[in-house]
Amino acid sequence: MARLNPLIEAVGLEKTYPARDRKGMPFRAVAGVNFQVHRGEAFGFLGPNGAGKSSTMRMLGGVSAPTAGSLRILGLDPVADGRRVRARLGVVPQDDSLDTQLTVEENLVVYGLYFGLSRRAVKARTGELLEFARLEDKAGERVEHLSGGMRRRLTIARALINEPEILLLDEPTTGLDPQARHVLWDRLFRLKQDGVTLILTTHYMDEAEQLCDRLVVMDKGLIADEGSPRELIERHVTREVLELRFPPGENEEVARKLGDHVEVLPDRLLWYADDGEQALTQATEAGVRPLTALVRRASLEDVFLRLTGRSLTD
Repeated sequence: MARLNPLIEAVGLEKTYPARDRKGMPFRAVAGVNFQVHRGEAFGFLGPNGAGKSSTMRMLGGVSAPTAGSLRILGLDPVADGRRVRARLGVVPQDDSLDTQLTVEENLVVYGLYFGLSRRAVKARTGELLEFARLEDKAGERVEHLSGGMRRRLTIARALINEPEILLLDEPTTGLDPQARHVLWDRLFRLKQDGVTLILTTHYMDEAEQLCDRLVVMDKGLIADEGSPRELIERHVTREVLELRFPPGENEEVARKLGDHVEVLPDRLLWYADDGEQALTQATEAGVRPLTALVRRASLEDVFLRLTGRSLTD
């Protein structure tokens, strides 16, 4: 049964830019999408570069007006009621926009004053957020001396200074090492447990599987599919995948021998099967001798590539 009163609802949402393409037409970055986000869930946007994710996030953040369709956030129109909407949002951009010449604590205090919070409230909130971000021992240190992971945690903490109901995160862990990514995942999971609604874009499929209750896969400004990570995997791929590697130039010939359930990549073959070990036995019985063979669980990355293609996009 569908839940009532979504926190965010988009119907026929479009965004067109005046930039002209080769045919002299405006560029439609978002081509009429429908989605709902409910209170307390983590909702993700996946898609290749140019799919329309960032344009959608900018409309959600109230900094870019929709060209067509309707968008309601917290029951409000983000264009007509932009100030009221933004007061209840937290935004974590792709690039940290911290003031590197200020200390960690000063970055939080100054940002809190932008929201009109009293100095007493800002001081109390700063202490809570330093603890949340595990930066208490760095409070007096200038941001320019922080590691990338620390800066990212500070950027998230800063976005929480106004106690937002919705937190927008644009590729929150890009460029971080695995340890820093896992620390951030833990912080974001805690926010979700506290009732904060998370909306994120990411290029890391494992991140989407870890964090998102539901997500949409976008391609060419449209939504290709929507569901939980598990639902999407079950809908589009088999339970397991057999990866086979061969010497250069042999992939196409081997694929023809194995059948149309095999997908050809530049560096390997993917055999989608419910039982990967059985598929490997079948390949061996067919006279196929791969250099390496790997059986793994099907993942959201398989879904992503199935829906959006495997060619590079700029």
